[in-house]
Amino acid sequence: MKHIALLRAVNLGPHNKISMADLKALIVGLGFEDVQTLLQSGNVVFEASGKATALEQALERAAAKQFGLETDFFVRTAQEWQSVIDANPFPHEAKDDASHLLAVITKDAVDPAKVTMLQNAIVGREVVRAKGRCAYIVYPDGIGRSKLTSAIIEKKLGTRGTARNWNTVLKLGTLAVGSG
Repeated sequence: MKHIALLRAVNLGPHNKISMADLKALIVGLGFEDVQTLLQSGNVVFEASGKATALEQALERAAAKQFGLETDFFVRTAQEWQSVIDANPFPHEAKDDASHLLAVITKDAVDPAKVTMLQNAIVGREVVRAKGRCAYIVYPDGIGRSKLTSAIIEKKLGTRGTARNWNTVLKLGTLAVGSG
């Protein structure tokens, strides 16, 4: 079965550095097949059997053992990834300003009450919606200057997550269906 794995907080500054070639070799070494990486931010598409949570744990253990890399992996099947794409509540932003629309893939399902709390805590023009294990956030004024940080998002939602802009979300979806 085709899967997508996202690593949390890698290659952002001096910490948690990993080359995509090393990441690919790690995943191939675990016996997974048809491994492809995308960009330098820890995005991998691969073929494997097993449940996503078991794959996450295997990847996290292997990365810690081989590279000393202590980070979360978020694994979704290609079908789950397509559901993330299909559930996007911001189709206009996806079409007109995809780099300012983020999908925050989370470890746990997002509680709607916590999404409301997060939206109420926002001091800028950002807008948050969520479905299942994905929060969608529009940053109309850009991400770099926003006060809505990943730390605030995780604290308010009560779960860890990793974000990708909509362009990357769509590219990963294409890789997942286009190669297997």
